[in-house]
Amino acid sequence: MEIRQLRYFASIVEHGSIGKAALELGMVTSALSQQITRLETELATRLLQRTSTGVVPTAAGIAFLKQAQLALRHIDDAALAARQARLSGHVSVGMASSTAGVMGLAFMQAMHERYPEVRLRMVESLSGHLGAMLGARQIDLAILFQEEPAQRWSVLPLLDERLFVIGAPALASMPVARQARLGKLGDLPLILPTRKHGLRSLLDSAFRHAGYTPNIVLEVDGLPMLMDAVRAGMGATIQPGAVLARAENADLASVPVADGDASRPNLIVSVSDDELSPAGLAARVLLAEVARTQVGQGRWPGATLRGTGLHEN
Repeated sequence: MEIRQLRYFASIVEHGSIGKAALELGMVTSALSQQITRLETELATRLLQRTSTGVVPTAAGIAFLKQAQLALRHIDDAALAARQARLSGHVSVGMASSTAGVMGLAFMQAMHERYPEVRLRMVESLSGHLGAMLGARQIDLAILFQEEPAQRWSVLPLLDERLFVIGAPALASMPVARQARLGKLGDLPLILPTRKHGLRSLLDSAFRHAGYTPNIVLEVDGLPMLMDAVRAGMGATIQPGAVLARAENADLASVPVADGDASRPNLIVSVSDDELSPAGLAARVLLAEVARTQVGQGRWPGATLRGTGLHEN
């Protein structure tokens, strides 16, 4: 098996056509097709399925593509590192919107300062989507809120976030005590993410434990739009303290939730160490360092650091 065959195969899958891939690669179609046939013969399995409109990968082809893309990335990083005397390559990091509010800019600045030759790609999305991207090897590491036992990931417990009731100061029935209990929120209008969101699952469990039926007036998937509605006085929300780190939310009222199960764990999760590139390993260490700094300097409301024992699923 040759490195060029991996690149050929990835290009064909990307274009969905041997002819289009051959055009981009500067090859004749028959020569490219012959290379793929040799690859399939060596692997003793069919990687591509011909259709009336082109080609699609088989189940074996999809599995092969994921590992081939990972190998190609590491090969490219190795070549770049050989040309430069300092840590280089690229790494992709995912954060949920709430986490990005307190960690995103600080981490990007720290990476730029410490590893200027590393090309950083940041992804902001729902934690469930980030987990799926990590499983598909589309990103290298992410801050997630739960482990997936079926995945072969490296997991670094980072911190726990206390949740807050957050709303406009003039909102009727907004709690005014030093702490709020979920069972005492009464008819407080709540704006929450939908049930496909990890935070909503955590809250639903806490509501059941408190014997409380929430007055949900609006469901929004997407933190910026959700907080727009909160600032407009349409209702309160329950979110981790990281949301309060964004400047636009500084004038909102916030009361910590007293219920013990109303907290959210934060984990640095990455592909296994034997798959993680040197740039990825460095980014993981720096991500934990930046988080500790943000908590230590009081920039992460309600966050409590955990012990940092790395383990693999």
